[in-house]
Amino acid sequence: MSFVFSKLENELINELIKYRHYFHENPELAFQENNTTQKIKDILQSWKIKILPTKLKTGVFAEIGPQTAKNTLALRADIDALPIQEESGVPFSSKNPGVMHACGHDTHIASLLGAAFLLKQQEADLPGKVRLLFQPAEEDQEGALHVIEDGKIDGVRAIIGFHNTPGHPIDAIGLHTGIVSGAIDKFKVTLKGVGTHASAPQNGKDVIVALGAELNLLQTIISRRIDPFKPAVLSVTHVNAGNTWNVLPQTAFFEGTVRTADKEARKQIKTNFLKLVKLTAEASDTQADIDWYDGDPSVDNDSWLTEIVKNESRKFASIYEQVPKLGSDDFACFQEHIPGVYANIGNGYNVSAHNPKFKADDRLIATGVKFFTHNTIRILNELNKRKRVNEG
Repeated sequence: MSFVFSKLENELINELIKYRHYFHENPELAFQENNTTQKIKDILQSWKIKILPTKLKTGVFAEIGPQTAKNTLALRADIDALPIQEESGVPFSSKNPGVMHACGHDTHIASLLGAAFLLKQQEADLPGKVRLLFQPAEEDQEGALHVIEDGKIDGVRAIIGFHNTPGHPIDAIGLHTGIVSGAIDKFKVTLKGVGTHASAPQNGKDVIVALGAELNLLQTIISRRIDPFKPAVLSVTHVNAGNTWNVLPQTAFFEGTVRTADKEARKQIKTNFLKLVKLTAEASDTQADIDWYDGDPSVDNDSWLTEIVKNESRKFASIYEQVPKLGSDDFACFQEHIPGVYANIGNGYNVSAHNPKFKADDRLIATGVKFFTHNTIRILNELNKRKRVNEG
């Protein structure tokens, strides 16, 4: 079974572009994707695709394929937007002030919708079942964990997905075996002291001095305690203390993120962070309350599946070696349970994602549809072969 982009499919792409523009005009934040959810449902139901029940308030989960099939493959697209005021200038710019599809999830939705339509046309002949995951809250709150808890990867043998990637041609697909993203951890430290008039610092316990010491010393964790061959970043991104010029404040806080690509380095940074913050606060005669959140692990592409996806994707796209980066994606949460491949699809040469001027290119939708459809058939066939070999 193969998919050829005939006149019918080209007409479908034009329809998908219209859908993408609709989603772009109507972006919604994590776990607020109510209109997006209903629109996706309406489209799938118009194509007579089976919608699966869910306890989640947002997100859409559906299934295509023979019910007697032995293997199930999941296809994932994220659907949430970012709290960014759009400045792209496209004629279909966001109608929701302060909210924008600045990461291109609207193109991911359109690509998975296109794949759903084509796979439905050949449902009876599919070599397995296909689980469609239109996942909420990728940008915040680890929506993938909620999808897993809701049972939506139960019985699934493997999963694939992609992210659009500026800086590469539209018809290029980036793939890499093993770790391709960073694990993400978040922290917030609140320092508590005693406020006083700036002219009498001896009467207080200065949280600003403590904060300055913390910020400087935290950078030594990476530079002096972590193997330089293990990529890691510790970034303090938000600092706040005081509200006037002549008063030493009672509290201060800073927050930020840690990104790592090595499990041991991740543990080591957290251990050193907690120890250093507590001891530095104590030395400054202040108190430190630490809020640490263990976030997504690293995206880690399965070697067997990645080779299959590389070989199949070469039939319709150019393949390049994806360079691992410390950005994160909660697709990694699925990979802790089932083998998966997360690819990059070129988005042309424009500004990076999470930028108010970000522009996704409509042309990448066709590549995204091909990525999902071609690899669905190939992976399901390979899973069937592997099952027969194991049974033999």
